[in-house]
Amino acid sequence: MGPIPEKKPNPSIKRVIGVVSGKGGVGKSMVASLLAETLASRGIRVGILDADITGPSIPRMLGIDAFRGESDGEHLFPVENEDGIKVISINLFNEDEDAPVIWRGPLLAKVIDQFWSDTVWGDLDYLIIDFPPGTSDVSLTAFQTIPFAGLVVVATPQDYVSMIVRKSINMAGMLKTPVLGVVENMRTMVCPHCGTETALFDDGSQNGAQRMGLPLLASLPWRKELAQSRSLRWSELSEAVKKSADGLASEVELALAAAVTTAAGSAATGTAAPLAASAGVASNSAAPRA
Repeated sequence: MGPIPEKKPNPSIKRVIGVVSGKGGVGKSMVASLLAETLASRGIRVGILDADITGPSIPRMLGIDAFRGESDGEHLFPVENEDGIKVISINLFNEDEDAPVIWRGPLLAKVIDQFWSDTVWGDLDYLIIDFPPGTSDVSLTAFQTIPFAGLVVVATPQDYVSMIVRKSINMAGMLKTPVLGVVENMRTMVCPHCGTETALFDDGSQNGAQRMGLPLLASLPWRKELAQSRSLRWSELSEAVKKSADGLASEVELALAAAVTTAAGSAATGTAAPLAASAGVASNSAAPRA
């Protein structure tokens, strides 16, 4: 692989967090939305860049799918949901949200560059980027262009899923992007009738994140209310879901603080920072569950 291109920082955005999976259908967009909603509920200024161009779901999850984005020919203007989260997504510029995006890789990559460089975000504390699954041109462009504070990896605890997800982790390493940790989704399910948790996607391991060599940021059970909800607005979430999401957000912020400390120490000593930036600080245990 050739030299890594120079990143394009945005001085109005303090931190950028990528949410990646490598494998589709593991709840990546749900995690990105819950993280954004939790941070916004704390009074933090948050935006989401929906980088899943061919399968965008963020506008619907944040309750703004009936709105459309605007452009003045040079700049793009995000749509803000009722919780103050600013969103840019290809579906905000399509008249029909069911219309497929049939573009080749270079054009998809160009859209990501435009979303990052041409969108008028205003001042943000966090910009969360919801990646498409896999290691496509979109992911490559984002890793090369955007200065990430860290990545959150979403996976279900299945051996073959972990193998696929490791490809995204290794890609991040090759492109010098720090990985904060893993969100393990749907190891268990919560019965909607009695509230009992039972095993769902359970590979028998105690901690699938350790198998990938990363800290565990949260373990989120499958819940019927999330699976059937049309949007994930904070006011519409149950207290149990809010508790899990709040634990996730706290672990991510701890991991980011650890990444900053590690990077500062590495800069002072002239050594390379480890890519699993939060190892030893994130608790390696699940965030509080209901």
